[in-house]
Amino acid sequence: MYRDMPREIPLSKPDITPLEESLVMQVLRSGRLSIGPMVEEFERQVADRCGCRHAVAVNSGTSGLHLAMRALNIGPGDQVVTTPFSFIASANAILFTGATPVFADICPRTLNMDPAKVERAINAKTKAILAVEAFGNPAYMDQYRSIAARHEVSLIEDCCEALGTTHKEDRCGSFGRVGVFGFYPNKQVTTGEGGMVVTDDERLADMCRSMRNQGRPIPARGHSSPSAPGFSSWLRHERLGYNYRLSEVNAAIGVGQMRRLDAIIERRREVAERYISRLAGHRHLILPTIDPETRMSWFVFVVRLDSSYTGEERDRVLSGLRGHDIGCGDYFPCIHLQPHFREQFGFEVGMFPIAESVSHRTIALPFHNGLTDREVEVVCQTLDVLIARENLTKR
Repeated sequence: MYRDMPREIPLSKPDITPLEESLVMQVLRSGRLSIGPMVEEFERQVADRCGCRHAVAVNSGTSGLHLAMRALNIGPGDQVVTTPFSFIASANAILFTGATPVFADICPRTLNMDPAKVERAINAKTKAILAVEAFGNPAYMDQYRSIAARHEVSLIEDCCEALGTTHKEDRCGSFGRVGVFGFYPNKQVTTGEGGMVVTDDERLADMCRSMRNQGRPIPARGHSSPSAPGFSSWLRHERLGYNYRLSEVNAAIGVGQMRRLDAIIERRREVAERYISRLAGHRHLILPTIDPETRMSWFVFVVRLDSSYTGEERDRVLSGLRGHDIGCGDYFPCIHLQPHFREQFGFEVGMFPIAESVSHRTIALPFHNGLTDREVEVVCQTLDVLIARENLTKR
């Protein structure tokens, strides 16, 4: 029945077309590979899309989070409230500044931090809330914004997985004092490697522009060329900085992707809806729960086994999927139980029970623009069989 399908169904795959290829060739032929007009155009596109005044392109979402915290003067002695259920980069960026992460457990429905637990975690040392949109779901972002304002701390929006998503008509990237997108190859939009800081705060944006470029002076508005005003001394460094620049080649891919963003998002919604239609009503699976007022751009498609299953049983299902050449993942192991965090802060099993329970049962299924209905059906049929096998061994 599926004889003409490729043998492997990958977990993710970037959507690259001749448009992106032509823009990359344009950059290569220009002789301008860094600090040029393609980065500026990419920044304008992302700023316009999320409704922010400023965007600062960087070489990764992790770098963007680091710069955002540095620009907010977060450092040793400060605390940042964040989630234990995320990719480790969100908490690592706090450590880069010398500050301390304070975790708040998640809501089992949305997989984002429980707002009540965020509020309880805030104290006199809290400098910011770093709120992650888990799997691109912006649930509670408006509540985090209110909590941050009430306690006079900054809200940093880790929207690395949410480009193009809206919640109650607010666009992801616009909820916090600063937001950060990521463009790794499995994201809605990729640049290969890359990230973007977005904000309405001109001072914060300028600090990020300087720090991404080795702490050099901020160029005159609208100029990025080393020969432009504001670049009078290429070897002058006004503050501690980093080499976090995004290349023109990477930005060219991003420009092409942003021109196609609406079509990319629509295709991802079609794939997500196909999964939801096929798996709805499954007795042993919990599907993503999305607020009716949210319009998702769909970063990944993650289901989880119900609470009767153990982590070992989930791992056997993952192994079975891979054994049938189906890509899958265990998004996300809890950050507080990663070896480095346990060693440095003494975190133990049981401290954030909801996040731990969820993380033991997640299954990230293949999800990308090229996924066909037949491939979705093969994934779902295989998942059905593997779960049924686990149920037989329970008896």
